[in-house]
Amino acid sequence: MDTFLQRLVPDELWELFQRVVPSAPTRPQGGGRRRADDRMILAAIVYVATTGCAWRQLPPVFSASWRTVNRRFAEWSAARVWAELYRIILDELGARGELDWSRCVIDSVSVRAMKRGN
Repeated sequence: MDTFLQRLVPDELWELFQRVVPSAPTRPQGGGRRRADDRMILAAIVYVATTGCAWRQLPPVFSASWRTVNRRFAEWSAARVWAELYRIILDELGARGELDWSRCVIDSVSVRAMKRGN
């Protein structure tokens, strides 16, 4: 994994993520395309979340289509992966004193509401 992707999903985050992500479904008939790598998909999701880029504008460095990344995001959201990951991060890093709460800033953020059909 190159340096750019390693920064998006460091080993420590990947280890925590593996504890909460559901196992990949297996297709009984076999065949088809090889499943895109979970770590690469997670890096693409982190990229979208941190840059504000649209799913359709994902750079090709992630080696997966935006549809694949978006679909996996939806699957993991339905499986409550993000909530579990958040809980583990707070529990483990907080218990070890590795969270620096003094750097947490909460401010108001304006989010534009989408009209129906847009």
